[in-house]
Amino acid sequence: MAFALNVASTSQPSSSPTVHSSLLPRRAAAMVAMPGRRMAVAAIRAVASVAPAAPAAPAKHASKRCLPVSQTMSRLMAKGKTAFIPYITAGDPDLETTAAALRLLDACGADVIELGVPCSDPYADGPVIEASTARALAGGVTLDGVLAMLREVTPELSCPVVLFSYFKPVMERGLADFAAAVKEAGALGLLVPDLPHVATSALRSEAIKNNLELVLLTTPATPEDRMREITEASDGFVYLVSVNGVTGARANVNTRVECLIQEVKQVTDKPVAVGFGISTPEHVKQIAEWGADGVIIGSAMVRQLGEATSPKEGLKRLEKYARSMKNALPSYAH
Repeated sequence: MAFALNVASTSQPSSSPTVHSSLLPRRAAAMVAMPGRRMAVAAIRAVASVAPAAPAAPAKHASKRCLPVSQTMSRLMAKGKTAFIPYITAGDPDLETTAAALRLLDACGADVIELGVPCSDPYADGPVIEASTARALAGGVTLDGVLAMLREVTPELSCPVVLFSYFKPVMERGLADFAAAVKEAGALGLLVPDLPHVATSALRSEAIKNNLELVLLTTPATPEDRMREITEASDGFVYLVSVNGVTGARANVNTRVECLIQEVKQVTDKPVAVGFGISTPEHVKQIAEWGADGVIIGSAMVRQLGEATSPKEGLKRLEKYARSMKNALPSYAH
């Protein structure tokens, strides 16, 4: 769905996190300017966390019908189809509704679903997702609660779930414990928009151990050499952020996206999915025609649940909207 920070690859750690501060509000820019040594120490402590989470209940394994993210995307590419990738925030308005929304999006033909973990400082997100996160946290939603809900739902889904989380919860849990917990919950992918360069290799290693695919992001401001590193290290697909800035619906798709898609495809044969600012069937059609392998819709999807007067109405709105976006993809049009 919908997020905009740039991460690095498995190359040797640099002296600072690879995040373009121009993409962030001032409070975030101050954080990413943290000296590399301090961030490195924090990341190392995260890997060797001495406060692992309590053992989770025995997990139900993901449905055998559910392929890994990379295989799902590759099969669609082979058929000339564009992946429909909706994003929702876990716990907005509550986890029971989130579980129902996951089942609904799967039934509507989602190829991959991104599920956001509520965070107290979602600085890569615009007002719609920021508000949904605030509502979820106010309702008492926690990481453990999200994972427990996922553990119950993922065996019923035919499409893979990519868990979207900021780095703070990952660091607090410890990289190894976090990756293991995500696997046990049945998610097949992980996306951390503010992942520091210094921690990328370590988290990717833990993800691989747990059969998780770590999706990395590239933006319009990413230099070519960095883009090559990101695409080489990204698993599942490469997330191409369409604009510099935070998430949120926009009137028009950045016309540079067509060139950006081709630039990424010149350095990798991995699937490229575009997110940020996509909110109408016309946007979806345009991006698919430009050659994207996937279309990610976040804020506009979240709004369907957030603006509803009840969970029941929200699910009805979500279904109608999701089907309209799915059917707008050329390969799926009736």
